[in-house]
Amino acid sequence: MDDYDRVIHQPVRLRIMTVLTSLEDDEQLNFVDLRSLLNATDGNLGAHLQKLEDAGYIATEKVFIDRKPCTWVRATPEGTKAYRKHVQYLRDLVGEAM
Repeated sequence: MDDYDRVIHQPVRLRIMTVLTSLEDDEQLNFVDLRSLLNATDGNLGAHLQKLEDAGYIATEKVFIDRKPCTWVRATPEGTKAYRKHVQYLRDLVGEAM
C-alpha cells in the first residue's frame, strides 16, 4: 500500500479531484460552480487549487467573459491517474480494516 498521496488525501482536495475526474475528458468546470458544489470560500478553494496545480494534478485557464474574469479548472491526465491510485489505496485500507 504505497499509493498514499499527501496532496490528494486532504479532504477538500480529495473532493475537488472527485468532482473534476467525474467530468468527461474534454470538460472543465468554472471556479464559481466548483466553489458552489464544494460549499467552499474563494480563498480556501483557491489555496487548494494552487496545491493541486503545483503538483500537476489540475490545469487552470483564466479568461475574461464580458470583461469579468473566469477561471476554468480541469483534471490533468497525471492528476486523474494519481486520483485513481489514491482511491485504490483507500479501498485497500478499508478492506484491510474489515
